Amino acid sequence: MQRRFPLMQLWLLPLLLALAGAPAAAHLPPSVNGKPLPTLAPMLEHVTPAVVNIASIGKVRVQQNPLFQDPFFRQFFNIPEQPRERRTQSLGSGVIVDAKHGYILTNNHVIKNADRINVTLRDGRQFRAKLIGTDPASDVAVIQIPAENLTALPLADSSKLKVGDFVVAIGNPFGLGQTVTSGIVSALGRTGLGIEGYEDFIQTDASINPGNSGGALVDLAGELVGVNTAIIAPNGGNVGIGFAIPVNMARDIMHQLIKYGHVRRGQLGVTAQDLTPELAKALNISGHKGAVVAQVDKGSPAARAGLKAGDVIVAVDGKPVSDAAQIRNRVGLLMVGQTVRLDILRNGKPETIKAVIAQPRMTRMDGKRLSPRLEGAQLSNIEQGMPEYGQVKGVLVAGVAPGSPAWNTGLRSGDVILSVNRHPVGDLAQASRAAAGSRGRLLLNVKRGNAAMFLLIQ
Repeated sequence: MQRRFPLMQLWLLPLLLALAGAPAAAHLPPSVNGKPLPTLAPMLEHVTPAVVNIASIGKVRVQQNPLFQDPFFRQFFNIPEQPRERRTQSLGSGVIVDAKHGYILTNNHVIKNADRINVTLRDGRQFRAKLIGTDPASDVAVIQIPAENLTALPLADSSKLKVGDFVVAIGNPFGLGQTVTSGIVSALGRTGLGIEGYEDFIQTDASINPGNSGGALVDLAGELVGVNTAIIAPNGGNVGIGFAIPVNMARDIMHQLIKYGHVRRGQLGVTAQDLTPELAKALNISGHKGAVVAQVDKGSPAARAGLKAGDVIVAVDGKPVSDAAQIRNRVGLLMVGQTVRLDILRNGKPETIKAVIAQPRMTRMDGKRLSPRLEGAQLSNIEQGMPEYGQVKGVLVAGVAPGSPAWNTGLRSGDVILSVNRHPVGDLAQASRAAAGSRGRLLLNVKRGNAAMFLLIQ
């Protein structure tokens, strides 16, 4: 019976024959028949010292049935005291991006809820890291280590990536230690996956597994093009579909985290939708890339700049956009006070509009932003259409998770906070200002139904 050699085996046959007479301990020669062998080793020698392993240890609150917190109930049914917190451990990766200051770029979910973050370098040195800032909406975080003689990865321009470009993923999969895998860029601009709030992923078939999160995706020049973040894993392992945050997005977020400790996202005030061929035809537009403005918020920067419903945004600050998700990502990374240039099509004719990004108006807020003791409460402005609108001035408690710290303080869904530390509050912004500097100790005047009471939070 005939045997067929796959193409790769035929390619390797001359190499194996050339090596047949070599001693068993000999290294692979740099060339065969005068032709150099392809290898990533020289590039990786420069790159791998910049990729670190991260181990984080933290605590999360355990959601409990409120009855288990009642001493009488526990005594009556002989139920032991239930733990209110449990320890968490997380393994991941990170990338040194500033050797002088020891800044490391990683994922928010790698260090989420961490009380302690330990970093292990390629050379075996270990350091306890300081958290600089996180951005859960994009899953980016920055930590810092007090180390010398670090190696940092140069940052590439991820906008120049093309489908088919070779890339290498470096990280700490399954806690095995530093591991390198290679592949290509499978797709660009992946959105709508429901993984993060702001999505513009690089898709790659380079193997990414649990523990690779926060690691480096580099090009063949050894420059960072992305931060490995997520995979589609129906069976829990790599199936060749991994996602990385483009380094251009990560870089902008990192600069804000270092400067402010958080991302100061601004507001443009538009609702946009993808430009479909049907909409393009109805709007008398020849192309089909861009986003249609469906609504312009009254009094918003977009309204003041003259943007109108039916306009088609085709570029933001000179960079073309293909859909509504790209506009959300681009605008979401702009800071308050920054001027943005929008290239639009209005009635099929090109125009340029400039708008100044404004502070976003808060409509909902997690209670822990006022005090850690209010974690589990969702606070809301009283908006038009709500039953309380026009009846009372304050901040609405939109929901309270049973067993949460906010629940234990006595706060309940439907309560209206009238004042914070004896300062009347009419919205979330006023409540935040009234709580500032109180170190978590709050005196709340709360309206519940037709009654009112004071709650001391400390």
